[in-house]
Amino acid sequence: MGLFSKIKEGLKKTRENISGQINSMLNSFTKIDEELFEELEELLILGDVGMPTAERICAMLRERVKKEGITDPARINELLEEIVADLLRGGEELRISTKPSVILVIGVNGVGKTTTIGKIASRLKKDGKKVILAAADTFRAAAIEQLEIWADRAGADLVKHEEGTDPAAVVYDAIAAGKSRGADVIICDTAGRLHNKKHLMDELAKINRIIDRELPDCDKEVLLILDATTGQNAVNQAKEFKAAANITGIVLTKLDGTSKGGVVLAVREHLDLPIKFIGVGEQVDDLQPFDADDFAKALFDR
Repeated sequence: MGLFSKIKEGLKKTRENISGQINSMLNSFTKIDEELFEELEELLILGDVGMPTAERICAMLRERVKKEGITDPARINELLEEIVADLLRGGEELRISTKPSVILVIGVNGVGKTTTIGKIASRLKKDGKKVILAAADTFRAAAIEQLEIWADRAGADLVKHEEGTDPAAVVYDAIAAGKSRGADVIICDTAGRLHNKKHLMDELAKINRIIDRELPDCDKEVLLILDATTGQNAVNQAKEFKAAANITGIVLTKLDGTSKGGVVLAVREHLDLPIKFIGVGEQVDDLQPFDADDFAKALFDR
């Protein structure tokens, strides 16, 4: 299955929920009028796009329709695809040009954080990169064990300490190992909890201080992992994390298991952060680098 086919298949439930409903609605209209825009906005909101984003999309659509003198409702899908791609485009590439570069991965438990780290490591290894994983979620023994399994699968080195030790110490040792072993990328797991924002901020600040001190000029990505199946809750989660960490990008997992994939737009709109990867299946290669045009095309596939 090709890359686009994977994305198209992974977005099947979302496409049926959003563009399927929109197509049915458009078929009942013979002209483009205010009632059409109102119904479209409602369908976008129901598709987990969120009210502010739905309003913005409809405003952009009104402008295009007026500017281009479009009267046929059948053209709406085509315009929507272009508008959605425009809203989502920009910043998708990982910035990892220095040697080593650091990817710090954050997110609550259960979103697929450790699995995502393993899949990113596998992708980087296939690209010929030397990768080290830092098991800095030291609060859960299972997290360390799970990361160890993924390190073996990906052919990446693993730096770990005992459960309960200082996460920043693990990151420090991973950086030392990265320097001595000539690693290209160091990927750091972090504790997956959000019960105390101050504790989270303090812990992430300490890890960041270590990185900045030991690798002052390195490229650093801070990726927030979100579970797409939680819909608008993912947006609220992202807002909390953004207040605590200097996030550079979003990874949305489990898109294949939900009809709430419209949340991709809500996350991009509310946080003004690029989507770096989307998860559209269980296999290693089902974590896909995000492509705004492919996503929009798969969402409004005609």
